[in-house]
Amino acid sequence: MKTIHVHAAPSEYILEKGALNLLESKLVERNVKKALVVHGVKSWEAAKDYWPQMTEIQTTEYTYGGECSLSEIEQVTNLVVSQQYDAIIGVGGGKVLDLVKASGNNTHKPVILIPTLASNCAPWTPLSVLYDDFGAYVRFDIYPVSTSLLLIEPEILVKGPLDMFIAGIGDTIAKWYEADVQLKTIENKTVPMMISYYSAKQCKDILLESFQEGVKAVQTGQVNDDFIKAVETIIVYAGMVGGFGDEYGRTTGAHSIHDGLTVLEETHQALHGSKVAYGILVQLVLENRLDEIERLKPFYHQLGLPFSLTDLGIHEITDEIIARVAEKATVPEQEIHLMPVGEITASRVIMAIKELEKLNQK
Repeated sequence: MKTIHVHAAPSEYILEKGALNLLESKLVERNVKKALVVHGVKSWEAAKDYWPQMTEIQTTEYTYGGECSLSEIEQVTNLVVSQQYDAIIGVGGGKVLDLVKASGNNTHKPVILIPTLASNCAPWTPLSVLYDDFGAYVRFDIYPVSTSLLLIEPEILVKGPLDMFIAGIGDTIAKWYEADVQLKTIENKTVPMMISYYSAKQCKDILLESFQEGVKAVQTGQVNDDFIKAVETIIVYAGMVGGFGDEYGRTTGAHSIHDGLTVLEETHQALHGSKVAYGILVQLVLENRLDEIERLKPFYHQLGLPFSLTDLGIHEITDEIIARVAEKATVPEQEIHLMPVGEITASRVIMAIKELEKLNQK
């Protein structure tokens, strides 16, 4: 058994109404005098009404180009170095936060994250998923230093787009299936593995229980207890799965299928969590767990999660398209090969996708 490297949590995490009012005092505590604020167009629109007036900290805004790409990371890194910023503040969804974490790692500057969406565990994890400038997956990098501060204003998140919240639920449910396929085969689990496994189970159980009221909160714009539970499951519990489980608790089949789907331009409009949710189903076919797919079907239909390639925007499903997805999903560096279900080849994935398409037609 390999040694597990634990990357447990941000140094400080606060979720409360009015959380952003604490930002300046928290920056002062960290001896920050000058900070770069990195955000997207939509994310700043969501956060600006909650942004505090600061008297002791000098801030400059930078609007990123839309991808957490090597070129974008280089641009932010150069800006931080040339302008001698003491810290980088990320405001936005997963790609913005990943960009800031990567730039913080490059410059050895503290990172402060303020998510505007509850769509994945990016606010929690010390890693970044990297894409090329056209949105195709490249790799993910893990960093030795975690985020210094994670501040969450629930009023921002509850006003986020419903489809992003639903995608976040899909992405988080995958934590259970991707961790379970590995950890259930290990008899003598270490304590970090047990924490990871428990957290993964909560990712499924809490969201299956609270998703309806959570969705209602987003539809009405009114925070409720189930919404807070869902948010913390998507961000905290999901982050703990990989943070404590290392490669045993990170991605396996579902995320590899997601990565395979990114080669198709038609899927670029589909959200990350939606593609991962589809990936769960392909993974379950590879595990020969068709009964579990049937159990998930009502949940998927209620949330509008994709059950087929058509649901992801691919209207002409050809052997060539399926092969392209399968080949990208099974390149040697993909985590799909961590699944203990025999050798996983592109041919096996092609068969699994076709099997899933048949199930969808029943």
